[in-house]
Amino acid sequence: MLTVKNLAHWYGKSGKPLYENVNLSFESDKVYTIIGASGSGKTTFLAFIAGLDKPQAGEIFLDGENIKKIGATNYRKHKVAIVFQQYNLLVYMSALDNVLTALAVTDSEHKNDKQYVLDALKSVGIDEADAKKNVQQLSGGQQQRIAIIRAMLVDANIVIADEPTGNLDDENSAMIIKLFQDLAHEHHKTVIIVTHDTKIAQKGDVQIKLADHQFVAS
Repeated sequence: MLTVKNLAHWYGKSGKPLYENVNLSFESDKVYTIIGASGSGKTTFLAFIAGLDKPQAGEIFLDGENIKKIGATNYRKHKVAIVFQQYNLLVYMSALDNVLTALAVTDSEHKNDKQYVLDALKSVGIDEADAKKNVQQLSGGQQQRIAIIRAMLVDANIVIADEPTGNLDDENSAMIIKLFQDLAHEHHKTVIIVTHDTKIAQKGDVQIKLADHQFVAS
């Protein structure tokens, strides 16, 4: 379980609160969606729980252990996987090599197993021929599926997605959300999706709205 306790953050020197006294818990086997207007602080909050930045106050715990104690590098390397709107794939590599490169820095027994990765990519509709193409030759929907498979195979407990459907059409968006639901419900991960799209937010098992500096779960 990922737990946020008394988190607070302010805008620069102005002292204006972005949010204060945030207390949230994120369980495994669930998809959480966080929705809010542009500039409300969704992506900033994501950076905090992903270990990419530090809030000005409050603490974040994973399974009861403060992520500060886990260590930023260890936390980001082994505990959390991030899927970005822009995919963040290595553009000079194939889909296969993108996933293998991510696995290489983990303790996975499959880190050099090309067939394992090919089978995983095939499970989301990327055949061997496409898997061996440079990722820039693939569609946006295909690239996002590669990014999700990469997040799944590194075996992190927490999967965080920042506007993962922002560049996709409705058909590809639906496919991507189904993959996130499978990650939570079948692979027992905690999935947290930040979005501005109400339709996407409604797909969450738990929907959290960020407005007026407050997080409200439903």
